[in-house]
Amino acid sequence: MANPMRIRASAKDGVTEVRVLMSHVMETGQRKDASGALIPAHFITELTAKHNDKVVLSAQFGPSVSTNPYLAFKFKGGAKGDKVTVGWTDNKGESRADEVQIS
Repeated sequence: MANPMRIRASAKDGVTEVRVLMSHVMETGQRKDASGALIPAHFITELTAKHNDKVVLSAQFGPSVSTNPYLAFKFKGGAKGDKVTVGWTDNKGESRADEVQIS
C-alpha cells in the first residue's frame, strides 16, 4: 500500500478548504525502462472526498496526472473537529483512504 496522504483541512466563514498531497507513482504506461521494456501503467483512477461520510468531491483521474498529485478544493460547511476523509483507487485495484480533523 502507498504511503499516507498528507491532508490539511481548515474551516473559515462557513467554507472548508482541503489540501491533499497523495503519494503515488502515476505511471502512464508509455515510458520505457533502461532495457527498453515498457513500464506498466499504474495510476489513480477514482478519488472521493467525504465530510462526515457525505461525499463533497468525486473525481476521475487518468494517466496524464503527475507523480504524487496535489489537489486543493473547497466546500461549504464543516466545522472545527469534523472529519474529512479522502480515498482513491488505482487501475491495479489498490486503494488508500486517510482522514483528518478540520482545524
